[in-house]
Amino acid sequence: MDIDEAKREARETVWSRLEQAGQALPPGAHGRIPDFIGAEQAAERLTAHDAWRSASVIKSNPDKAQLPVRLQALAEGKLLYMAVPKLADIRPFYLLDPANLDAAPADIATGSGAAHHAPKVNINEMQPVDLVVCGSVAVNRDGVRIGKGAGYSDIEVALLTETGLVGPSTILATTVHPLQVVEGPLPESSHDFRVDLIVTPNEVIECRRRQRPTGIYWESLSDPEDRLHSPSQGISYRALASLNSTRAGGRRRRSSVNPSGPRGLRKAGRPE
Repeated sequence: MDIDEAKREARETVWSRLEQAGQALPPGAHGRIPDFIGAEQAAERLTAHDAWRSASVIKSNPDKAQLPVRLQALAEGKLLYMAVPKLADIRPFYLLDPANLDAAPADIATGSGAAHHAPKVNINEMQPVDLVVCGSVAVNRDGVRIGKGAGYSDIEVALLTETGLVGPSTILATTVHPLQVVEGPLPESSHDFRVDLIVTPNEVIECRRRQRPTGIYWESLSDPEDRLHSPSQGISYRALASLNSTRAGGRRRRSSVNPSGPRGLRKAGRPE
């Protein structure tokens, strides 16, 4: 079984587990980052952690399961970024600044709400991120994470790392239902990032960090402008193409050729 098939199998197992146990909230678990019973409690547990307390800038996914996390961030005055869907804009992130909201936090801290109320910002306008909160379908206690399969979370982290906005001190966290925590190994691709913290309504799992993406293989995007209108994956290249055309010196690093395709990320190993 190849890695992609193994990941599909892991997703199906967890989605079915949540639904059979009656722990997935509407519209159900399959095909998405699942909203789950206890998401509010998981958010409360995350916000009690030192990594949260010391963070002033947070990047979060837009999924409903992490809505309580985003609302708490705004309530505490933290700066919040959310990605434009598929990074399909030269300004690829929404800025939710608690000091400058033109709508109620509950209305603006969703994907559609941010699109209507939050300004988009260019990478060069962003502040370094202290904490990344991501949605997951399955995780294990080593921090291996499987998303819903689109790959955009990996691209977002790689993009922020490439530009120096996510660094070694940035914590990567996810909130999940206990049934999403898999005991044992999970399939992992070379471009996948691991999380440092897994938070359920019942516990906080601190994972030993082993690898982090260190950026994007730019050479694998040899003709990004030609792919902007691809109905499958090219739409995500708009922000990448803009960044690639302007990057030079400073914190933007040069990269070597990647033969594995546009989703490839450079990895930096850490000693065990």
